[in-house]
Amino acid sequence: FRELAIATKNFRKDCLLGEGGFGRVYKGHMENGQQVIAVKQLDRNGFQGNREFLVEVLMLSLLHHPNLVRLIGYCADGDQRLLVYEYMLLGSLENHLHDRPPDREPLDWNARMRIAVGAAKGLEYLHDKANPPVIYRDFKPSNILLSEDYYPKLSDFGLAKLGPVGENTHVSTRVMGTYGYCAPEYAMTGQLTVKSDVYSFGVVFLELVTGRRAIDHTKPDGESNLVAWARPMFRDRRKFCQMADPLLQGRYPKRGLYQALAVAAMCLQEKAASRPLIGDIVTALSYLASQHYDPKSLHNGKSYGEADRDRKSAAKVDAHE
Repeated sequence: FRELAIATKNFRKDCLLGEGGFGRVYKGHMENGQQVIAVKQLDRNGFQGNREFLVEVLMLSLLHHPNLVRLIGYCADGDQRLLVYEYMLLGSLENHLHDRPPDREPLDWNARMRIAVGAAKGLEYLHDKANPPVIYRDFKPSNILLSEDYYPKLSDFGLAKLGPVGENTHVSTRVMGTYGYCAPEYAMTGQLTVKSDVYSFGVVFLELVTGRRAIDHTKPDGESNLVAWARPMFRDRRKFCQMADPLLQGRYPKRGLYQALAVAAMCLQEKAASRPLIGDIVTALSYLASQHYDPKSLHNGKSYGEADRDRKSAAKVDAHE
């Protein structure tokens, strides 16, 4: 504890990076001065915090992937509970998408697609590579942290759950998570599957494309819930361009927008079984992110032949939908 108190200048206010339901996060420097860290100090209000602390330590000690935030260490000293992570230079996706200071440029299309595919790869590792699978359960913009070059890493594993094993199809659990991101079947029954995370991913991906919050009570009636607003528009391609974030100022590939919204619509299907697996989402988004968009280029840097080939492959995707 003493080491972390020194690293954060005794948890001084000017080292405070952010505050959440769990406690506060401070920026710190380890004694050698070389390593910059983020120190999460959990509220000392009893059992729930302690349990989430243990889950977080266990999960991040066992799970390692470039798109998951790295746990450097922890401190359980008396009633102090602290977690020490690598420091993420650019803060959270929430800071760039919704709480952007006026002097910061909005995210461009390419950065949004890179963030989406990286975050999806983090989920893919949890669902497909971890054994037993891990259901993340709290996928939202404030839990997606960004290092330099907008490289995304999932953080905050306090709510993560080990997924079903053997013959089981789901795990039953108390409904936790964040309003607006919870899959309908999980909110109603407490039955949790990897498809619950796919729904939450769809909400965040829709936020990336539209620039809107999942729940925004400042919007007019009928528009405060992002998914409810988007659902009818998914059925009418002519409305797709109206859904793009106005801050993009039209600087996005039209076909890329259509494909992105098709992926979001698939993730947000009411029936869990109809949603795609995260591996398929990673494949689709890797393609989208590889199509680097250059607003200055007429054919987006492609020859006519390439542009034509792309149109044909897009038509195949459309036919498949």
